[in-house]
Amino acid sequence: MADPAFWNDQEHAREIVQQVKVLKGWVEPSDSLQSRIDSARELDELLSLEPDKGMNADLDQEVQRILADLDAFELKSLLRGNDDYRDAQLEISAGAGGTEAQDWASMLLRLYTRWAERKGFDLEVLDLSDGEEAGIKGAVLEIKGQYAYGFLRPESGVHRLVRISPFDSQARRHTSFASVFVYPVVNEEINIEIREEDLRIDVYRASGAGGQHVNKTSSAVRITHIPSGIVCASQQERSQFKNKATAMKQLKNRLYQLEIEKQAAVKAAFDANKQDVTFGSQIRSYVFQPYTMVNDHRSELKIADVQKVMDGDIDPFIHAYLKQESSAGSEGGQS
Repeated sequence: MADPAFWNDQEHAREIVQQVKVLKGWVEPSDSLQSRIDSARELDELLSLEPDKGMNADLDQEVQRILADLDAFELKSLLRGNDDYRDAQLEISAGAGGTEAQDWASMLLRLYTRWAERKGFDLEVLDLSDGEEAGIKGAVLEIKGQYAYGFLRPESGVHRLVRISPFDSQARRHTSFASVFVYPVVNEEINIEIREEDLRIDVYRASGAGGQHVNKTSSAVRITHIPSGIVCASQQERSQFKNKATAMKQLKNRLYQLEIEKQAAVKAAFDANKQDVTFGSQIRSYVFQPYTMVNDHRSELKIADVQKVMDGDIDPFIHAYLKQESSAGSEGGQS
């Protein structure tokens, strides 16, 4: 980067800047943690010679902060996939169950919105389809931040809700399902060929709240990629042109993800998981009644504080899954 000719090739320069940014994201936190650990050790040695209750309390607090930051750094160290550093596109779809499932999908939308806020990530709603009575039929979010895709990748799958339905006059317990699928946001340096003849583009009037404009203009766009069957839609913008660009971006991300899965020989498992989305092949269950428990069926991690999880605190589940994935990868490498 110190080369005077560095910016002559701007595309290459941007790639190098991104690499530097990623590397600094590892080196700087590591150096900072090591410095804090060294300082804490020095203070501990000093206090062993000259005890001080106030300073002891301060040291205890700093140790707890260091442990929390070490845990976060360990979690990040598990993100080793080629695309883990990328931004993420997250798709939520209500499963079978009508209003109850659509309300559950809207609860998941809030969960991931709160998670992104906790992380300091930027979030943009690319598409949102309201339910008939409550909740949403589906939504597509773009979450921008370092390693957003790596963190959210473990969330792909079916999420199951068990609760007493607020929509049931007899207050019976209901089970609802919603699917979450996560894709890496593909940058322009990756060439995904999309042929015009492989696309079917439909325009329609946007639905849901949004004023008179929603009902008067056909600004919403739906793009179907015929060879793969992938369907992408956008209706958030007033401009049909902008909605088409957003839908094309979604399509590019998903085709890239599909190609990666083919190369990794996991496409069949991915398609089977997606096919069973409405039939309860859940990765995680959220139980509100008769007791409270969130149970991840892959890592077997269970958390009783369901409200805390619904407020976006899903990092323990992400961490447990990534640890399990890393352990399985290590065993596979040894074998």
